[in-house]
Amino acid sequence: MIKVAVLDDYQDIFRQIVEIEKYKDKYKFKIFNEPFLNENETIAALEEFEALFIMRERTPMTKSLIENLPKLKYIMTSGMRNNSINLEAAKKKGIKLCGTDINSNPAAEITWALILGLCRNIKQEVDNMFQGYWQTTIGYELKGKMLGLIGLGNIGSQVAKVAKAFGMQVCAWSENLNLSHANELEVLPMSKEDLLKNSDIISIHLVLGERYKNLITKKEFELMKKTSFLINTSRGLIINENDLVEALKEEKIAGAGLDVYEKEPLPQDHKLRFLPNALLFPHIGYVTAENYSKFYLQMIENLESCLNNKPLRLIS
Repeated sequence: MIKVAVLDDYQDIFRQIVEIEKYKDKYKFKIFNEPFLNENETIAALEEFEALFIMRERTPMTKSLIENLPKLKYIMTSGMRNNSINLEAAKKKGIKLCGTDINSNPAAEITWALILGLCRNIKQEVDNMFQGYWQTTIGYELKGKMLGLIGLGNIGSQVAKVAKAFGMQVCAWSENLNLSHANELEVLPMSKEDLLKNSDIISIHLVLGERYKNLITKKEFELMKKTSFLINTSRGLIINENDLVEALKEEKIAGAGLDVYEKEPLPQDHKLRFLPNALLFPHIGYVTAENYSKFYLQMIENLESCLNNKPLRLIS
């Protein structure tokens, strides 16, 4: 019987999607609903398991962790890309690493929840409504405003289409911006500096790599309008968090809407939690019933395929 650890199942959703009883003669599942405190605790908890089902960017699969799990043979991750897995260590140990499909539209949808939340002061108005107050803030209209997209890939393109429906102007920048694609979407290509200077709302939609770490720092905040909002549903490391906290405190920009952070879960005492002009979501961009169903059912399918020596969705 294969011992399988299901990590970081914060909402305890695995048992709702997977018929565990159906696999009782083949797999022994153990579900972990809380993140581990440190790597030593992680090693102690996982040393008996042959397979791990993981959510990307939750528990890091570091070199030292992989090397200290003697029975580990299979890692199944959500998505086909996971920056928190040390691929070299996994390959060296002969671990089969497989991914899953993922729907991109939830990330585009949550982007608009953050944009509208900031522009119309949704959090403040909802909180005040429950305390008995009525109409305590004044919002901003989207029509006619400039949306600057840093990244115009699959998700950025979806965000651009919605912006057009709202009557917004849209510009975009990335190091490898496809000009013909931008033209098809009626999106104006801009330099990074011009986008930062001219946009009323800036939304990040990049795949994290070394070139994009700390892309937004103190220097970039100085270029932005004081009335602008910054949205990040991509990866936390793209923005320098210390510089972001300073920019929000000093009101160099009007606000930030975030679904991703440098460290997740975001520590209870993190300074971002105490800033009134920060709208914070707990990385729920991909957290939908449709995606979770796809993740867990394909993880099962992947493990079955590996055991049959016909692995599916291998990540090299």
